[in-house]
Amino acid sequence: MAEKLINLENIHKDYGGKVVLDNINLYVRDKEFVTLLGPSGCGKTTTLRILGGFETPSQGVVYFDGKIINDVPPNKRQINTVFQRYALFTHMNVYDNVAFGLRISKVKESEIKERVQRMLKLVNLPDYADRAVSSLSGGEQQRIAIARALVNHPRVLLLDEPLGALDLKLRQNMQRELKAIQQQVGITFVYVTHDQEEALTMSDTIVVMNKGRIQQIGTPVDIYNEPKNAFVADFIGESNILDGVMNKDYLVTFCGRQFECLDKGFAPDENVDVVVRPEDFELLPPDDERVQMVGTVKSVIFMGVHYEIMVETEHFTWMIQSIYETHVGDRVGLLLTPDDIHIMHKS
Repeated sequence: MAEKLINLENIHKDYGGKVVLDNINLYVRDKEFVTLLGPSGCGKTTTLRILGGFETPSQGVVYFDGKIINDVPPNKRQINTVFQRYALFTHMNVYDNVAFGLRISKVKESEIKERVQRMLKLVNLPDYADRAVSSLSGGEQQRIAIARALVNHPRVLLLDEPLGALDLKLRQNMQRELKAIQQQVGITFVYVTHDQEEALTMSDTIVVMNKGRIQQIGTPVDIYNEPKNAFVADFIGESNILDGVMNKDYLVTFCGRQFECLDKGFAPDENVDVVVRPEDFELLPPDDERVQMVGTVKSVIFMGVHYEIMVETEHFTWMIQSIYETHVGDRVGLLLTPDDIHIMHKS
């Protein structure tokens, strides 16, 4: 297991009495790709700015490689940042943009040339050194911003929604390239986004945030399959969330009947949130003996790889994703296994 490179302990940040970060505790391992994920205003960018030295916490301690860096300015940290607006120098060509930080640090021109060429090759733009920045596409500018940040050999690269301005296809391509670059250079990436797909695609670890607090930390698989509360379940992918009662360990009541589940540790007859992912339903003929609920198809939308189907039952209208086509008005049966049902304490 890699060592802890960054450690945030009891970080609190407020602006004029408004709490932005509320007791954040988080560590990041060396060479890890960590994504801070959450809606606008959840505190993820403020957390990133505190790591970069652009903000100071109101309370708490920031450790880097075991040393407190609360008062260390950004240019003295082994951390570089790529912002959503790439902040490239439009009066300089690509080469001079990438070389800028090295020249400020008084690196020899011969070494600058070698390092700039290596970085341009890394971001797949080896022949762009003499290009004007203004002539580049959004995706190319983003790569140059990454090259400029990496050329100084930081131990950590912070990325604040760097793909937000790109179209869908280019954004998906850059997700793969960013992950490949991170693995190739072998440094720590801390990435901020509100896009769940980006987080699931690229991350080793996802930190889900809401209203200044961490809701859950885990691998993409853990976050998706085992959300800790209804907010995480709803924010990461689509979910059906409804009220239930946990009768006892491994047995829950919702929609007027009891279901076996895999959850335990709740109080007897505790009111709970029940979460079911749309893709976890099995659609059956309504007269199949295995059917647990019967409903009527209210809408069908073709999504490319599956159909999104709304099925109205006696107690709840379910969103279901299936590769099998149904039609509005069809009567269908629904089946859930214990593994499909996730139980959470009331938020």
